[in-house]
Amino acid sequence: MTGTRTDSRPRNNRAWLLVLPVVVSVAFTAVIPLMTVVNFSVQDVFSPVERVFVGLDWFRQIARDPEVRAALVRTLLFSAQVLLVEVPLGVAVAVCMPRRGFWVSVALVLVALPLLIPWNVVGTIWQIFARGDIGLGGRLINDVLHIPFNYTLDPADAWITVLVMDVWHWTPLVALLAYAGLRSIPEPYFQAAQIDGASAWATFRHIQLPRLRGVLTIAILLRFMDSFMIYTEPFVVTGGGPGNATSFLSILLSKIAVGQFDLGPAGAFSLLYFLLVQIACYVFFTVLTRAGR
Repeated sequence: MTGTRTDSRPRNNRAWLLVLPVVVSVAFTAVIPLMTVVNFSVQDVFSPVERVFVGLDWFRQIARDPEVRAALVRTLLFSAQVLLVEVPLGVAVAVCMPRRGFWVSVALVLVALPLLIPWNVVGTIWQIFARGDIGLGGRLINDVLHIPFNYTLDPADAWITVLVMDVWHWTPLVALLAYAGLRSIPEPYFQAAQIDGASAWATFRHIQLPRLRGVLTIAILLRFMDSFMIYTEPFVVTGGGPGNATSFLSILLSKIAVGQFDLGPAGAFSLLYFLLVQIACYVFFTVLTRAGR
């Protein structure tokens, strides 16, 4: 017969006071604003004191809006292109970075420089850089390469400009994460590969890449979330144009909430947007973790 043991050690409930500032901070910065958005999403607001409960009408309107669907397609396409370019490029940069010596610090600083620039400044830099009349990049493409380029008029040029800008800004994040994963691989692995006469590609495929699966999962999730919610850079460079060529979900949401001041549809839009991000991240995380088992 076995008896049950009771824990007679004294409990210090005052320890909960240590997490109280975090709870209060989260409540004011996340929970309360979220509840406010939920409140707006089920009402038609006429004035601060006049509003009508409409239930799920705004959600139905947003879900059936062709402009929202088109913006969703553009956002998904942009996120897919970002991942297809930035993840392999970041891994390649990490593999080429030195592993020891003085140049390690130099390489880390140079790679991390784009990450230190604020988003609105990045947009301003590329807005000027890609201009065909005064920008260095635009003049190089038009006058030296003799390729017609004008991101203010051509939708394809605007899309390429925003994509290249994002690659320049955020590939260093993937490179730094991959470099940290590479540095965590024990040196005997490489020594054994060298003794066996493995090529650089074989070493990367059978030693480095499998050990990078964890950090690449984090990199993919971070880059997908950020690219799916991108706003500042394309808004500064193109304003969502020309036409709606670079009007992503975030820019369309800003137009509805700030430009038109339609609080009800904007609230429903933001909640659906939030739900899409959560579902997509869950799917990504599930697929990537199961693939690594």
